[in-house]
Amino acid sequence: MPGPHPIGILGGMGPAATILLQSKVMDAVPARHDSDHVPLLIDMNPQVPSRIAHLIDGAGENPGPTLAAMAVRLQQLGCAALAMPCNTAHHYADAIAGAVDIPFLNMIDLAANHALRTIGKGGRIGMLASPAVQKIELFERAFGAKGLSVHWPNRDDAMLTAIRSIKSEGPTARARGALLEASTVLEAAGMDLQFIACSEFSLIADNVAPLANVVDTVDLLAQEIAGFFTIK
Repeated sequence: MPGPHPIGILGGMGPAATILLQSKVMDAVPARHDSDHVPLLIDMNPQVPSRIAHLIDGAGENPGPTLAAMAVRLQQLGCAALAMPCNTAHHYADAIAGAVDIPFLNMIDLAANHALRTIGKGGRIGMLASPAVQKIELFERAFGAKGLSVHWPNRDDAMLTAIRSIKSEGPTARARGALLEASTVLEAAGMDLQFIACSEFSLIADNVAPLANVVDTVDLLAQEIAGFFTIK
């Protein structure tokens, strides 16, 4: 493939969130010309088996092999690194990274590093994410290794309903209200930092408690992608 090697995106989980990442990567680059932007190859695959069905319902197909196959295809097409905007799908990060010989820019690790850098060891982090992420303790493992504690708003049903409604109907008023309520609960509990850690919630990221310190993991990933690609 001529020109700089692209970054490969494992997308489609969901499609709108993948498009949002592309937009955020574009915004993260101080470009003067088209050629200054990061070249991306996006595998927009909405047929990746449901992460929620596999992790919460316990009845769905394992998405790992599909994600690994996507990673292999992107490497074969000449990608220099891989990224994926779906937080929950990072449960299968080992399957992705183990299938290829190029870096996988892990959004969970980026979040843990950002939290340690900005609020320090002992910091308390509130999560605005899918109940599937809570069930598998994805962030607890990454953050706990850095001396950070993870806390949840205990609004599982409302959060899962909001995620499903965004996937089917877009950013509804009900979904916005659920995110705002959860963020307000975490703010009242004295969290040092809140993470929007569901890419559906990234689509309504402005619906959080006004005074809360909130970071979107998709923003961190976009910045990492832009930094990985060095403009020649």
